[in-house]
Amino acid sequence: MRLLPTEEDKDIYSFVLTSGENEILSVLHKISSKNKIWRSYIGMGYYNCSVPQSILRNLLENSGWVTQYTPYQPEVSQGRLESLLNYQTMVCDLTGMDVANASLLDEGTAAAEAMQLCHRLNKRRKFFVDAHCHPQTIAVVQTRANYIGVTTELKLPHEMDFSRKDISGVLFQYPDTEGRIADFYELVDLAHQNGALACCATDLLALCALRPPGEFGVDIALGSSQRFGVPLSYGGPHAAFFAVRENLVRMMPGRMVGVTRDAAGKEVYRLALQTREQHIRRDKATSNICTAQALLANMASMFAVYHGPNGLKHIAKRVHNGTLILAEGLKRAGHKIQHESFFDTLKIHCGVATQEIIDRAAQRQINLRGYGNCMLGVSLDETVNERDLDDLLWVFGCEHFIYISLVHSMIPLPITWPEFGNIHPFVPLDQAQGYQQLFHELERDLCEITGYDKISFQPNSGAQGEYAGLAAIKAYLTAKGEHHRTVCLIPKSAHGTNPASAQMAGMKIQPVEVDRNGSIDVAHLKAMTDKHKDNLAAIMITYPSTYGVFEENISDVCELIHKHGGQVYLDGANMNAQVGLCRPGDYGSDVSHLNLHKTFCIPHGGGGPGMGPIGVKKHLAPYLPSHPVIPLVSDSDARPLGTISAAPWGSSAILPISLAYIKMMGANGLRHATEIAILNANYMAKRLETVYKIVFRGAKGYVAHEFILDVRPFKKTANIEAVDVAKRLQDYGFHAPTMSWPVSGTLMIEPTESEDKAELDRFCDAMISIRQEIADIEEGKMDIRVNPLKMAPHTLACIAASNWDRPYSREQAAFPLQFVKPETKFWPTIARIDDLYGDQNLVCSCPPMEAYESPFAEQKRASS
Repeated sequence: MRLLPTEEDKDIYSFVLTSGENEILSVLHKISSKNKIWRSYIGMGYYNCSVPQSILRNLLENSGWVTQYTPYQPEVSQGRLESLLNYQTMVCDLTGMDVANASLLDEGTAAAEAMQLCHRLNKRRKFFVDAHCHPQTIAVVQTRANYIGVTTELKLPHEMDFSRKDISGVLFQYPDTEGRIADFYELVDLAHQNGALACCATDLLALCALRPPGEFGVDIALGSSQRFGVPLSYGGPHAAFFAVRENLVRMMPGRMVGVTRDAAGKEVYRLALQTREQHIRRDKATSNICTAQALLANMASMFAVYHGPNGLKHIAKRVHNGTLILAEGLKRAGHKIQHESFFDTLKIHCGVATQEIIDRAAQRQINLRGYGNCMLGVSLDETVNERDLDDLLWVFGCEHFIYISLVHSMIPLPITWPEFGNIHPFVPLDQAQGYQQLFHELERDLCEITGYDKISFQPNSGAQGEYAGLAAIKAYLTAKGEHHRTVCLIPKSAHGTNPASAQMAGMKIQPVEVDRNGSIDVAHLKAMTDKHKDNLAAIMITYPSTYGVFEENISDVCELIHKHGGQVYLDGANMNAQVGLCRPGDYGSDVSHLNLHKTFCIPHGGGGPGMGPIGVKKHLAPYLPSHPVIPLVSDSDARPLGTISAAPWGSSAILPISLAYIKMMGANGLRHATEIAILNANYMAKRLETVYKIVFRGAKGYVAHEFILDVRPFKKTANIEAVDVAKRLQDYGFHAPTMSWPVSGTLMIEPTESEDKAELDRFCDAMISIRQEIADIEEGKMDIRVNPLKMAPHTLACIAASNWDRPYSREQAAFPLQFVKPETKFWPTIARIDDLYGDQNLVCSCPPMEAYESPFAEQKRASS
């Protein structure tokens, strides 16, 4: 076992050499050149699109958007929050629903969340799925339902019998996967009459031309916003949308942006109803969703702003007109169009052998969708121009080309590397050999780093990785005839996603105590394993723990679980404290997820995209995720757990970042980054221990890569809480560390390897200065209610106001230390928000356009 190796054992990985930036870029170009960029008209929820250059330059390639953390501190996050509110408003406007969230992972997982919401609401254990939903969506819903004990019934609408009163809800696609536009009024009404919910998977561009699902009474509308300015990217990352009726808002999964007011009474934005989320409610949370797709939601939001309502309608009309022209040409060529009512997709009953058409399509490098039984499918998008339509008509044997006057398209502008960006996730594998090489090389490196034998890239977030890993364990136990093993032990120090994911995987959660040092209470763990030895499925453990300590007995814990027939799930969220020092697969773990957006350099995007691939030991490899469209497993012994995400390899397009990071760092660089992360945390803990209590330390007095500061005593001595310290840090130019988690009333600090010593010192100086401000309150030198902490943060408008009636100076408020200078200060844009007001007066969309009109416009309208 390689656990904290000595100097002699420093290189624990087989790869040592590093690559320079130019070298790795050259390698990636060679890899990407193996991908073939054919024109794909496969559809199924994935469409080519034109990315406006202004969005590409100013958002996707702008570190101010790409590198940001989740906007938990709204006073310094108003721009991103406003953009996400625009996204929610756009979704509500197009779907006709009341409230939308700020994105989910993909359309398939959004549909699975809808199924779970129906089950949570009425406790019924059967769920109808329209057989004409996208196949990957059906597979994801079926997999999720299987693990929570819900039976899915695949039927056509006229076959659905709601009178049994045991149906929780129904999911249908509008337009459906074959392109048909159906009237679902009767189905929705029938579901409601029998106490079931109606869920509609839909298409935002189609809704620019069709009646919104909200008008025919659906309870939940969901889908992908990918075709609103986000490249195909071989399946992701893309932002899913999810909108509900107002009565379901508190059961809706995912984050949502709401409107509230700040201390000055100004209307501002914040994350609303956070008490629904997994980090607070744990196994009782509405979902295990954490990181979503904020960056891609912002792209879709800006795409809508860029084009405006009329521009979106024009794109929709152009796409539909092109489809009408194609349909007419196909009919003239002797083919039959299966459905009379369609938007952008045609199911074609071919008048000649389908293989002949497929061969002609290959000559023009065109991908079509195959249905079997002499049926092919074509889905058009906004990039289709006259030449594309001519080529499609030629493919289907129409010798007299139709010259189009109704369709006028822009040539799609390239988005950075089209070899990675412009590939449909369901193209034949020989067109994606570059991606396949990328997956192979990254899998090889991650296996070497972790000690696992196999990697699945399908989970597109850490929470999805947890769910996938536990599902693999459950599938493995079931295959062994041990389906009765359902108990999952979870330490009380675990991430909130852990119990939420275990519940989603159909396991029964049993908590394990921690000792006063923050480690697992081994005596209690032994008692729990003895108690549940016949039903023990797994333990979920984080190493190092969320309390910031290395569990010195981690190997013994793993051995104990295995001895009692269980599997070890190691939460990989803190893998950045292990890389190069130890490997989970060596000290006893069976499966882990890896947060590539944390440990392996993928930027966070203000709340996504993320990637949560799972690594497993050899015995779990046959149970990794599968996919209904693209075969992932060739092993005859494979017994896959099901489908986790809509795309076969999750958010494929961001994987080159992690591969480049690993290659450029090399084995020694990866280890050095880990050492610096741990060193930084211990340096800061040492500086701050003289004025704050460090809540947990390891047996030798050190912390891991993070540590917890105790600010709870100040509530009694100075009426100061963690939130006050967090807001005051903004005046010093810092985003607050994690607040009141994993221990309520504390601050959890994780400096990572990225900051230099000067920045660490500035943060420590700020925290020491804040402690002195607290001391001034304790000693009566400052008012207990009106002081720099309670009134923080201080905006420029506040500091520059003509009236200043606070019992401390403007200088102390805005420039408390020498390094906080007017010319370089980062100013909070709003005063402290009122969270309670925002949740009690929930508004999650923009006001109508009339609210933005000037008084002159109002007077002019009144006079006319």
